[in-house]
Amino acid sequence: MRRREFIALLGRVAIVYPLGAFAQQHAPLVQIRPALVNPEEFRIAYPKVQAWIQKTLADYEKHAQPVTSMHFARLPRYFDYDLLEAVKFIPIDQLPMPPLSAMGLGRFAAFEQDNFNGVTYLDRYFIKRTVVTEEALHFHELIHVIQWRLLGPEGFLTAYANGLDEFGYENSPLEKMAYDAEAAFRRSSVIFDADKFVAERLARLQ
Repeated sequence: MRRREFIALLGRVAIVYPLGAFAQQHAPLVQIRPALVNPEEFRIAYPKVQAWIQKTLADYEKHAQPVTSMHFARLPRYFDYDLLEAVKFIPIDQLPMPPLSAMGLGRFAAFEQDNFNGVTYLDRYFIKRTVVTEEALHFHELIHVIQWRLLGPEGFLTAYANGLDEFGYENSPLEKMAYDAEAAFRRSSVIFDADKFVAERLARLQ
């Protein structure tokens, strides 16, 4: 299994962490075709990865801070205040990644060493402490939060996995959307409604 295929597998498992309330509050607006995952490998890896994700998110929740606690000046111009108050980030030295080698998936050892600045799950995102004051990076992750809300957990993970599989990381539709929005934000271009931006871009993916 290639790295992007494992991301699809990991994505499917990530939806086990408290999604009930989230899914009820945010019904999917866009339906994406399901990603193809090897059923047998998924069956074997699922319990281990599921347990790791549940424990990790539960352990870190006490460190979660509302985005508003950063007192960023520009984010409120793009995002609704209630969203900024509800969404929380977790500053961290290194993003938590599942110990795949220890789980018997040694061929994914390189994946464990990937150097990302942030990762979003539902309305929580981890961000490295070294870049925690960079408003544009919070903007990027908030775009992902909106994607999660509009697509729903399974829809987001399916679309993300399919995009990685077909286009690679930076050109995958959901990442490209976030990078395009971040680039516009960094340029201090015309202020836009982030929710509307994401909704319009998602509509093009149908």
